[in-house]
Amino acid sequence: MLSLPKNFESYDEKRRNAFLALYDVKKKGKKVVGTFCSYTPTELIHAAGAIPVGLCGNSEQGILEAETRLPKTLCPLIKSSYGLAMTDQCPFFYFSDGVLAETTCDGKKKMYELLGEIKPVHVMKLPQGKDQALAVESWTEEVRLAAGFLEDLLNVEITEEKLHDAIVYRNRVRRALIELYEVAKAKPSPVSGYELTTVSESADFHFTDDSLIEKLAEKTREFRHRVRETTPDRPRVLLTGCPNTGLREKLIHRMEDMGADYVCSDHCAGPRTLRFVVDEDKDPYEALAERYLKINCSVMTPNGGRFDDLKHLVSEYKVDGVVEAVLQGCHTFAVEAWNTKKTVYEELGLPYLRIDTDFSQSDRGQIETRLGAFIEMMRMAT
Repeated sequence: MLSLPKNFESYDEKRRNAFLALYDVKKKGKKVVGTFCSYTPTELIHAAGAIPVGLCGNSEQGILEAETRLPKTLCPLIKSSYGLAMTDQCPFFYFSDGVLAETTCDGKKKMYELLGEIKPVHVMKLPQGKDQALAVESWTEEVRLAAGFLEDLLNVEITEEKLHDAIVYRNRVRRALIELYEVAKAKPSPVSGYELTTVSESADFHFTDDSLIEKLAEKTREFRHRVRETTPDRPRVLLTGCPNTGLREKLIHRMEDMGADYVCSDHCAGPRTLRFVVDEDKDPYEALAERYLKINCSVMTPNGGRFDDLKHLVSEYKVDGVVEAVLQGCHTFAVEAWNTKKTVYEELGLPYLRIDTDFSQSDRGQIETRLGAFIEMMRMAT
């Protein structure tokens, strides 16, 4: 029987509203499938007639509860995700019919085992090197297996026609998001990076497919014609590294308050991944596998393509400095940070700042001090 969690009334207004929005969706008979990663082919979920929703945690809430099952040294994104799920504080997990997951980092793989105690979870086995022999063939089979999981879970048939329509739709969404991000290429940017990414990230939680693309287009037109009261000499920053939705206030918002423009987001859901579209003329399963394996992420080895992407984005968005956010316990991005620094310093000749942090506010003052010095360094270099 459909119901709200027992602690619903104790949640803040934003969380209650999210629960109510999903509650209305479920009352209409729609199915919901949770995802965690940009490697997950959401086209499969659309083709199954369901709504894909992101489940990555981005706050301190739930972490203490998660640490009763997970080690304290684990990445805060993983702990937050599991903690919010196990305590019924995540509306998207609470109302999901199942989870389509993937073998990216080791911590998430083991966390998925615990989520599987609560909801049906299917884990796609992602090749750890996209250039290795049989990588595309292996991943194509995983895409087919994921489709089978969704068909069994939701009691539907994913036809090639439905899958093709879903591919066309998601390609249109990607192009709309790219156009939105490219607003920030203007110098000075007519919109703050904080506001722009608020709009882009909301696309992951849009429950009516028919209006999303037009709403993104409307926002893009609005931003392009906006006259922002700012100075043209504000340093332009690219943020790279781990997923940063849990760092929006203490890093992104604060950076812009202190006099820099956050113009480019080099993370999982930004231009680096969105620029790849699915071939609409090939076998849909092979086309999906090929598109998603093009993504450059630190979980892959080797991963030189990520730094080619970085150099391209720095040029396209006229960047003055690069900030890399590394979540504590994220080994893959921590190891690659050395290569990021080398690329930025030696090949691009730009200032670079690495910030190791988590979702707490305990290091906020330290981050502000370092951001202030970094912004001044960029001003002196331009």
